[in-house]
Order: sequence, then C-alpha cells, then structure tokens
Amino acid sequence: MKSEVITVKKEDILNTLRSFKDKGFDHLALLSCVDRIKENKFEIVYILSSYEEAKTVILKTTIPRQNPKIPTAIEIFENAEPYERELHELFGVNFAGHPRLTHLLLEREYKIPPFRKDFDTREYVRETFESIPFIEDKK
Repeated sequence: MKSEVITVKKEDILNTLRSFKDKGFDHLALLSCVDRIKENKFEIVYILSSYEEAKTVILKTTIPRQNPKIPTAIEIFENAEPYERELHELFGVNFAGHPRLTHLLLEREYKIPPFRKDFDTREYVRETFESIPFIEDKK
C-alpha cells in the first residue's frame, strides 16, 4: 500500500482533511500524537486510507505544548471521537468543538498527562505505591 506524508499548518488541518476525504480517503485509520518536548510542540498525526485506491496518506501538524489546542475532526470523520478523547486524556490536547472530552481509559486526573515526556514515572510510582504495605509487613 502506498503512502504519502504531508505536513500542514494547524489552521489548515480541517480543510486538508475534508479535501482528502472528498478525494476518496474516507477512512480515518488512526489519530495520534508525538511529544516533541525539545521543540516544545506536539505533532498531531492523522492517517487516512482509501480502500478504493489502496493508498494511505499521513497528515501531520504541530501545536504548542503550552495550551495545546486544535479543532475537532469529528464533523469530517466521526470515528475521530475516541481518538481525540484518548489524546486529551494522555497528552492534554484540547480538541475545540469536541462534544465530550471525558475520560476514556484512565480512572483519575494526573498533574501532568501520563504520556507526556515530562511525566515523572518514578514519582508517580513512589506516590502511588509506597503507601501500600508489603504482605510481609502485615504479619
């Protein structure tokens, strides 16, 4: 399957998604996020498929890590809904216009969303599990 990678400005992402859908790329196969911490940006990645032509296109755009916001793609691809909820929960990306950015996977809030590169896993483990006594301590 052929694929092409295209980078667009975040202001153009919805028009670009619509354009590719109109050209037969009618399946949003994946919506993901890459934390580019050194660049202080998130890269939002949309993978679109055209079953008819057996092609994929990868659309990328960047948004700032501080107050990360991008418009929702639900009006173009309905199946963007759970992907956007996941990225909101795990990276803190806000999808403007999303009807319900509620928890999808996690049971609670975190100081820093857990998939960000500056999330301190050791601190999380220490805070969460040090207060739980070992079985040997209960004897």
